[in-house]
Formats: sequence, structure tokens, C-alpha cells
Amino acid sequence: MSAFTILPAIDLKGGQCVRLRQGRADDVTVYGADPVAMALEWEAQGAEWLHVVDLDGAFQGRPAHLEVIGKITSALRIPVECGGGLRTNADLDALLDAGVRRAILGTRALEHVEDLVVLVRRYGDRLAVGIDARDGWVQVKGWTETSRMSAVELAQRAAAAGVSTIIYTDTATDGMLQGPNFAGTADVCAAVGPTCGVIASGGLTTVEDVRRLRQLPVTNLAGAIVGKALYEGRVSLADLLAAASGSE
Repeated sequence: MSAFTILPAIDLKGGQCVRLRQGRADDVTVYGADPVAMALEWEAQGAEWLHVVDLDGAFQGRPAHLEVIGKITSALRIPVECGGGLRTNADLDALLDAGVRRAILGTRALEHVEDLVVLVRRYGDRLAVGIDARDGWVQVKGWTETSRMSAVELAQRAAAAGVSTIIYTDTATDGMLQGPNFAGTADVCAAVGPTCGVIASGGLTTVEDVRRLRQLPVTNLAGAIVGKALYEGRVSLADLLAAASGSE
């Protein structure tokens, strides 16, 4: 990744490109019936990475869009990271075999944190941990359950296991177009130390949001994911990329 990477998000549900509001499956907006075309559009607009979430996989506990994801990775030149329902090594292998550059563990990372050392040894930097939190507490199983582990504690455990990338999502801000959780993002960055990169997710809406993220007093904030703001036309990818590079 470059110093600060903007990752457009494609959330898959029923084979379509959608966005949920605060992760609720009953509050869904469909933005396109062709995820591959959407992925190609973000690449054409300058994206360096693509973030894909298999929402059906997250709710079902097993990947549900492997075929579509494989078509996306085959069509693109840029790398793709993806998560959703990755509960077993076979799930991880299938996703990586579909061409995904980085697989994101969520529920399994919380419920079986002891597995992370072995998984990092097996998958290296192709493994990331997604920490989805509300009011500081980790949520799992498609954000339908809230645990009693804090985001900071899970981040520390993941980093100690050797995980090199953490995707931190504040689920209260996701899809709300009200800005990221800057304090929570900074806390996670500080908790893991400089060798573990953190990607912020949830609420990114404006160029100013990118500027504020880049100004946080941390050295390991690697980028940010943006979804609804792009799909709603609140901001252009070009402007976000310019802010990320400091060239605007």
C-alpha cells in the first residue's frame, strides 16, 4: 500500500452490490446488479485496492459469493481484500484461490484468537483481521452479536499473533454519512504498534474526513474504506484519492 490508501467498498448480497445501514440486513439499498462492472468502474477511477464484503457469507457463516468474487478478481488488475463468513481454513483457501489478495477474518478471530499465530504462519500477509465494534465492543456474526471483548484488546491480541493488517470498523458510523470514529481509530492504531497497519472503515463521507484521519498522531494508519458516500454521490473517488496523497 502507499502511505494512505482509499479502498472503495463493494458489499455483496444476493449477487448484487448493496449497502447496509449500520450493518442491518433489513435496511439495505441496492446500488447495482453487476458487481464486476462496479469493481471495474472503481479501478478505472484510480482505486489502488478494492474492499469486498460477502454479506450473505457473514450472516450464514460460510462464503456465499465465491463465484462472483472470482469474476471480480479476474477482471481487475488491482488487488482485492475480502471478508465475510470465513470460519474455516477451507473457507480461507477457497477465497484466496478465487484470486483475493487478502482475506479478512472477523468472527473466527474473536472466537478462536489462539488460532491466529498458526494462521499467520500459514497465510502471512494474505491474512487480515476485521474488528467491527460498537461503543468499543467487538461485534460478530454479521454484527448481530456483541461480545464482551473490546476492540483494543482484540487488536492487541491480533498484532501479538503477527497479523500485519487490521480493518477497524465502527459499526455505529457505518452507512450514516456522519464521519468516522476518529478517537476509536487512533486507539486501535496505538494499541497495535507501528508494525501492524490499520485500515479505518465506517462513516467516511468527505475529503475533510480523509484529512483528519491523516492528521491523527499515529504512524500506522494505512488507509480508509469508503462505500455509501461514493454510491450516494456525496464525494468523488478522485477527490478522496487526492486528499489521501496530500495533492489536493
